[in-house]
Formats: sequence, C-alpha cells, structure tokens
Amino acid sequence: MNLRTDPGGSPRPQHGRTQHVHPPHSHPQNGPALNSTLHTGHRAPAGHTPRGVRPKGRRGKGRRGKAAPARRRRLPLRYLLPSLLLVALLAMLMLRGYVHSEIAADHRVRPPAPTDHVPEKILEGGPVIDTRGGRETTMSVPDHRLVLTFDDGPDPEWTPKVLDVLKEHHAHGVFFVTGTMASRHPGLVQRMVDEGHEVGLHTFNHPDLSYQSESRIDRELSQNQLALAGAAGIRTSLFRPPYSSFADAMDDKSYPVTKHIGSRGYLTVVNNTDSEDWKRPGVDEIIRRATPEGGKGAIVLMHDSGGDRSQTVAALDRFLPALQKQGYEFGNLTEALDAPSAHTKVSGVELWKGKSWVFLVGAAEHITDGLVVALAVIGVLVFTRFGLMLLLSAAHARRVRRRDFRWGPPVTEPVSVLVPAYNEAKCIEATVRSLMASDHPIEVVVIDDGSSDGTARIVEGLRLPYVRVVRQLNAGKPAALNRGLANASHDIVVMMDGDTVFEESTVRELVQPFADPRVGAVAGNAKVGNRDSLIGAWQHIEYVMGFNLDRRMYDVLRCMPTIPGAVGAFRRSALERVGGMSDDTLAEDTDITMALHRDGWRVVYAEKARAWTEAPETVQQLWSQRYRWSYGTMQAIWKHRRAVVERGPSGRFGRVGLPLVSLFMVLAPLLAPLIDVFLLYGLLFGPTEKTVAAWLGVLAVQAVCAAYAFRLDRERMTHLISLPLQQILYRQLMYVVLLQSWITALTGGRLRWQKLRRTGVLDAPGAIPRQRSGSHDRSPVA
Repeated sequence: MNLRTDPGGSPRPQHGRTQHVHPPHSHPQNGPALNSTLHTGHRAPAGHTPRGVRPKGRRGKGRRGKAAPARRRRLPLRYLLPSLLLVALLAMLMLRGYVHSEIAADHRVRPPAPTDHVPEKILEGGPVIDTRGGRETTMSVPDHRLVLTFDDGPDPEWTPKVLDVLKEHHAHGVFFVTGTMASRHPGLVQRMVDEGHEVGLHTFNHPDLSYQSESRIDRELSQNQLALAGAAGIRTSLFRPPYSSFADAMDDKSYPVTKHIGSRGYLTVVNNTDSEDWKRPGVDEIIRRATPEGGKGAIVLMHDSGGDRSQTVAALDRFLPALQKQGYEFGNLTEALDAPSAHTKVSGVELWKGKSWVFLVGAAEHITDGLVVALAVIGVLVFTRFGLMLLLSAAHARRVRRRDFRWGPPVTEPVSVLVPAYNEAKCIEATVRSLMASDHPIEVVVIDDGSSDGTARIVEGLRLPYVRVVRQLNAGKPAALNRGLANASHDIVVMMDGDTVFEESTVRELVQPFADPRVGAVAGNAKVGNRDSLIGAWQHIEYVMGFNLDRRMYDVLRCMPTIPGAVGAFRRSALERVGGMSDDTLAEDTDITMALHRDGWRVVYAEKARAWTEAPETVQQLWSQRYRWSYGTMQAIWKHRRAVVERGPSGRFGRVGLPLVSLFMVLAPLLAPLIDVFLLYGLLFGPTEKTVAAWLGVLAVQAVCAAYAFRLDRERMTHLISLPLQQILYRQLMYVVLLQSWITALTGGRLRWQKLRRTGVLDAPGAIPRQRSGSHDRSPVA
C-alpha cells in the first residue's frame, strides 16, 4: 500500500501544508509506484515554488510570445476507475437480474383460445410437430419406446439426482432447458451431453410465446442457443414451448407460433403422457400417470426444476426398472424416431460468443453473490455499531452526568490556547474574541502560517491582553502547532482551528479531565455552526449522530481514534513524549491521538466543551475535506499498524481501536451504499414490499440512534426531517470519497491540499451574528 500526499497542487495549501515537495533535481515518478512504507517525502525550502505553479510576472507564452497550445486534459485515474467500477457493477447486476428472470420477464399465461385455424391432422396427430419448410405433419413414438422429457432445468439440486437415476438404469432422456438456467449451470448441460442425453430449447426466459412478437421469439431462441453453445458447444433442433401440453391443445394463438418455430428449422415437441409431477401428487400417482396403456409408445412430461422434485426422483427410481421389465426402452427422441441427432457441434465465432456469455453470467453470479455477502456484512456492522453506540453512549452519559462525578480536584491553572491560522482573515477576529470571553484563565498564541491576507495584522490590531502572534513561513499545520507548542507558557495546551469559536465555558470544561493524571488528551464537542443550509444540516446530523456518539462509545472502550482539530486539549508532557505533532499524514489529529494511545495515555471526551465550527457549504468543498479526512485516516491506520502485534497499551489499542476504526470508519461507509443499490434493484425488479420494508427498518434504526444522539446533545429534532434524504444522497458522496481514497492509496496517487473558502458567518458567542450579502445569505446558529 502506498499512502502519499501531493508534491504539487495549489501554491497555498490549507494551513500552508506542503507535503512531499521534492527538490528540483528529483523526480518522484522515477521511483516505484507501490511500496510497503508510508511516504513522508521532503519539505520544500523557503521560497520554493511548487512544481506546476507559475511564478508571478511570467507569461504563459512561448519564446516568440505565442500562446502555448492547450494540453489535452485526461480524466485522472482515480476518477476513471470508480466510474468504470460503477458501470461494471451495474452491468453485472443487470445481467444477474436478466438471467434470474427478474428483468424483461413476462409471466403472463394465455387462456385457451378457439382452434378454428389449426389443421385437424395436427390436433389429432402425434406429439412431435414438424412445420419446417411449410410442412404440417406430426410424428409419434413407436410402441414399447418411451421418451422421458424433463422441463425447466437444469437445477443444481435436482438435475444431478435425475441424471444419477437415469445413469444407474442405463436410460436416456431429453432435457428441455431454459437459457437462464443453462447460462447459470453450464456444467450440468455438459454432463447431459456427455452422458448421451439430448437437449432441447425451452426459450430463454420461459415466456408464453403466444403473447410475444416474432422478434422476441427469435431472440428467445437465439439466446437459448447461445447458452447451449457456451455450456456444451452444441446447437439443437428440438424445441418445446413453455406452458404446452398435448397436440390437441394447439389453438389459434399457439399454432402460429409453432409454424414460426418450424420456419426457423425446429421440431416442436409436446407430450402425450403427463406425469403431473409438478403437482407433487405422490410417487405412486406419478408412476401411474407416466405409464402408457397397452404397451404404446409415449413422450412423458416430467420436470427436473421449478421446485421440490424429490417425488420425481423417487418415482423415476421405481418407474424405470418396472417398465424395463415390461420390455420398454428409454432412449432419445431422435433415436425413437430413427432420425439424425438433434445436436450439431458449434465452432469458431459462435462457440466463443457462447463461452464469453457463460463466463460473463458466471462472473455476474459470483459478483452479485459477493455483494449479497457484503450487504450482510454491512448489515451486521451497521447494527453492531448502532447497538454499541446506544449502549455505550448511554453508559458514558450516565457516568459523566452523575452529580458526584469528578475527574479529581478542579483544574484552575492557566492554559495555553494554540490557534494555527492560514488566510483566516474572515474568521480570526471572531475566534480570538470568543477566547477572550472564556471563564478560564488562558493565554492565546496565534501562529500565522505565512498568510497572505493579513490574518496576523488583524489579530495584532485587536491589541487584546494575553494574545500573542507568532509568525512563520508557510510550513503546514503540524509545524505551526509545534511552533506554538514551543512558545506556549503552560503545561496544558488547547488546540483549535482558526475558523472555530468557543463558548464561555469551553476551555474550562475541556481541561477538567486533566485532574486525572492518566489523561493525556481530551476531545471536545464540535458542532456545525452554519447548519441552516441542506448540506449544513446533513453535516450537523453527522456531527451529532456520528462523531459525538462515536466519541462517547470510544471513550468507554478507551480507544478514541481522533481528537478533533477544532476543539482538543493535550497534556504538554504527553505531546513531548510522542514527539509532538507529526506531518506524516494528512490527518495529524488522528495520527497524534493514536500515538498517545500507544504511549499509554487515556483519551477522553468532554461533552460540555462545545465549539462551533464552519462546515463546508458546497459539495466540492465537502468532497475535498472528506477526501482528505478519509485518506489521512487510512494513512494513520497504516502508520500505526504495528500496534496490532505489540504488547501493553499499544497492543490493546492495536487489537481493539484499530479494528473498530477500520470497520466503522473505512469498511462500513464503503459498503453502506449497497443498502441503496439493493433498494433500487428491489424497487425496479424485486419484491417491492419486502424491499421497502427492509429499507425502512434500517432507516428506523438510524432515526432512533439519531434522535437519541440529538437528545443527549440537547439539540432540536427539526433537523432530522432531512435524515432520509441524507441517508440516500450523503451516503453516496461519502462512498465515492472513500472509494477514491482507496484507489489513490492503491495506485500511488497523491492528494492535494485545498484551502476551504471561509465566509466568516460564525461570530463570538453572544455577539450579533453577521449576515452575508447576496443570494447566499444564511443566518448563523447561535
């Protein structure tokens, strides 16, 4: 696995992070595309212009001043692969539905019609009807010859048993197979041919052909032959219409179909002795109905598919030896009629077309079976996660909300608040002023990471006490935090983002768990401030239901994976023991949290330490942020993978925390859209009522969890109105983001940092919120 970040990209990545910038003389493309280590690369020297970014003052022209020819843009591999994968999965799913008669199937059965236009010799003739070349004749099986025919197969359970009985008694028969079953079970068709039986067509999807057009009839025949070619390398000239019976049952609707079939070179085979085994009347009754009178020859109708055929198998085992003793022979139809074999070998293009068809059907079967297993897995994961969240979050709430609950003596000593900022001119004043309203003694260190919009000047212009500005060249958020840590005066350090505002009590609530000397870090309660748009409301649900319920659960399990960058606190000595903030991954908050777990520190959740952050307001911004989060989380899991085999606190986190994070934060979201895929498939082709009921059941469980999470956080329930739409649309976005992250990792792609556009909609608690002008005005949530 190769988890790397982008060497180029925009000249001003978020917080100035410039990961994997290679010196001018090096070319990362010359190295291996995949390896087993986590790449961190080199840091760009000061003043270095990232590759692909044109310095100011240079014109995009050639030597003679002509515009450079536009380079043809290619679709990136990380976009192309998900698209191709989606198309392939949809094609496989549709193919599976087609060969299971769930798509384009017609189950109508026509009632009897008049027989005025059916020749009398057909109605009174034998069960083999020959209308080839304009003929209208019939044929019958000679006396003491029985042709056993089996319809609707091959079936993986009953056809082998029927074949075994026939082989044991040295008998042959004719199997009229459907294209759907032959495509799915080609080995059984091959066995029929190898053991000397004849195979006939029974259409592809088993429709009543009297309802179908001639083009549909021809398609049913050709697709049925295609399946035979792929399964056994043959064509056949025998055909039996679905829902047919005796020759005297031909009517004005079915006989024109028989004439058309004959014009295509087929013999139509009905029957004159019906065992009615499909009714399951009992073994004795099946034998009685299948036995002709007076030693006459007959074509006997039986079934080797379509339900429980145990009575058919048992009846055959008694019927064959009994009639053989009476002098009957059981052979193929063409043998009984003294005619050439119905089989013709297929070769060349037709053979390969058939083989390709059978291969694709087999692939579709295996892929959809895998999807069903994956759906079962996601079902188990979803309900397990919901169950754990409900039980453990309730236990957490009961524990921390007891009146006598204390972490220890109140923590009253001053703390340092670090605010890394890169181009946060719209937000930084509200952030700093919210800190000034804190009821806990603090110092504020704003680390300006090479901003170009005057962020540092704004803070300095406020002239607030206990607020310092530290300037540095653009070096990235981890470097800014480490710089702030070096300039911090106190032993407890609070970290927040430059677009976040704290409440008056946030810092005080955040640092109280440090009364327990085992606590190394504390996660606060991050909330979406701009929740008045639909995408903001969806993220609000996600923050309350997903992140905060998860943190309660992980707190109880002592394996919390992430201290949110928007609101977190650390014991300085704990940070120093693990080497400070690392830039090895794009999720430095997850990386440092995992490192603290491995070092033996407890990481806990402070529900009352609320912080209001500005969430992305467009799909593109949300995509960029979540892509970075998911990719960074995968990097962090990969970086700390050795914890799985280590001992002590590191091993406990590796064997408890890492699997939970991998299952619930990577695998489950990746598989979750299968719920919606099968919902759509079920609505279009499957049992609609059961499908809708199952999906509503899953949604109900999610709604219960969401309502409980909102109740724990004392949030209004009105935003849950958009939960069903969120589960359908938002889940697909998160799926594509995760899939793209996987592909980026597996293909050695590099992820660009992108600075999210801030609006400054959030203000300090208690202040008059600012409004945005124009058509995009939204009121902030205080």
